[in-house]
Amino acid sequence: MDWSPILLTFKLALITTVMLVIIGIPLAYGLAFSKFKIKPVIETLVSMPLVLPPTVLGFYLLIAFSPNSGLGRWLSEWFGFELVFSFEGLVVASVIYSLPFMVHPIQSGLANVPQSLKEASQLLGKSDITTLVRVLLPNIKPALLTGVVLSFAHTIGEFGVVLMIGGNIPHETRVASIAIYDEVEALNYDSANTYSLILFAVTFIILLAVFLVNNGRLNKKWL
Repeated sequence: MDWSPILLTFKLALITTVMLVIIGIPLAYGLAFSKFKIKPVIETLVSMPLVLPPTVLGFYLLIAFSPNSGLGRWLSEWFGFELVFSFEGLVVASVIYSLPFMVHPIQSGLANVPQSLKEASQLLGKSDITTLVRVLLPNIKPALLTGVVLSFAHTIGEFGVVLMIGGNIPHETRVASIAIYDEVEALNYDSANTYSLILFAVTFIILLAVFLVNNGRLNKKWL
């Protein structure tokens, strides 16, 4: 069995999740507390991957990242980035595709934190960043954990987006979902079953652990 698709999948999921933590927390904070007029537009754009077919999103990202497009040409000429059919392109596409799974739980958690905590921190002269890191985030650990795990698990299961952006390059863009498709096409059901079983087991264990941890915290809160 070729283990490279499994290892590449978890590498992609880990990097994507780290990137989403960096991007998602400030974005969720802004959506939770800001009242600017274009907020509904931003919320809609963030939520689009939830309802948009992955192939549609993958197609437009493929066009946008193509060397023939203005963005793709600019990235290539100024930074040397070739996002189409590359692992870096998979990361960018995965961040966009899994963004709502990070932003929505954190945004909901921040919106439900008592406003008095935020106001007390500001009255003590703390900056917005200090308030977020030291006051708000410690009070939404279940929501933060849910966002991290859902983003990781969702990235593991990607197919349409990674196929459109990355193609099927061994050791570079051939993740487990693509490998499963290839094995089924080749009628190698045993190999497809092995890949599928590994992904099923890992995602089940991760999600089960999150529910157990969050339920345990809720039970302690009400005891």
